[in-house]
Amino acid sequence: MSFIQLEQLTKQFHRSNQPAVDALDLSIHKGEIITLLGPSGCGKTTTLRMLAGFEKPSSGVIKIGDQVLHDQTHSTPPEKRGIGMVFQDYALFPHLTIEKNVMFGLNRWRIRERKKRAKEVLELVGLYDYKDRYPNALSGGQQQRIALARALAPKPHVVLLDEPFSNLDAGLREKMRHDIAYILKEANATAVIVSHDQKDAFAVSDRVVVMNEGVIQQIATPRDMYRCPRNCFVAQFVGKTNLLSGTMESDKKHVTTHIGRVCLSEVTDHIEEQVSLSVRPEGCVITENGQGRYSGIVERVMYSGEYQELYVRLSEQEHSQPMVIYAPVEQDIVIDQELSFNIKPELVSLVEH
Repeated sequence: MSFIQLEQLTKQFHRSNQPAVDALDLSIHKGEIITLLGPSGCGKTTTLRMLAGFEKPSSGVIKIGDQVLHDQTHSTPPEKRGIGMVFQDYALFPHLTIEKNVMFGLNRWRIRERKKRAKEVLELVGLYDYKDRYPNALSGGQQQRIALARALAPKPHVVLLDEPFSNLDAGLREKMRHDIAYILKEANATAVIVSHDQKDAFAVSDRVVVMNEGVIQQIATPRDMYRCPRNCFVAQFVGKTNLLSGTMESDKKHVTTHIGRVCLSEVTDHIEEQVSLSVRPEGCVITENGQGRYSGIVERVMYSGEYQELYVRLSEQEHSQPMVIYAPVEQDIVIDQELSFNIKPELVSLVEH
């Protein structure tokens, strides 16, 4: 049973030829963490703002529970939607203590209940001992947790987070992914997050919604999104991949490509003869003594710290792209070296153009 329902939600800005959000349909379950993921201008932030009530849809319906927040006849004001918002810059009040920042949205509560609730959420985010400090005395990660505590304090139907990790450095970012996911789950909160970063989205989400040009491209769990991308855009946006074109063989399990015959993980019912494949770099396993099915020349080696990213030319065709392959950092590989490898079928998927 869906808790939040977006039906044919559309936003057309003035002087724009294309809708920012185009007939979007999305169902979100209670207690679920969803991330809207996509490049700048894909419509994810506009969707979040329409859900919050900051932006009025051109058409469509927004429901939370059995309450219609927006349709063609009326639109509920933002302050009456029961939605908590964590802004990208946290938007904490510098002149108020941490406790008073958290209590800010509880002005209709009795003072005793306000203090009790502030203590509950500050303990949830692990910062109750900081209640008498001011925001400028806290780190970026601590400020973010205070902003989340303030959003959770009124017990909203849903919490919206706009690019919550974008202002954090790499080390703190990884920790905050875990902390945010833990806090939201402990609070049993329904959450919608906006992000342009695949790692952020995959680390915290139950499901990911990939958007492009105002249209949903795919909705899936992080695992299914990565291993079975629906189309070429999703395959390239949620991690590196090798896109190959080829001809489906009669057994419906092998595809003939310019690098050779590639095996799928299972027999497909795909009816088109000409197909596209996504092959993940970690699905290419380097073999010793030239024993692999595929071979080529190393054109470039890039070190990421966790692995080596190799660009291997397999074909003499003028416009063919080199294959991207991940190799262990301890393996000695040099430019112009001949390399052979096999491809794991489980990391090969058919994708739409």
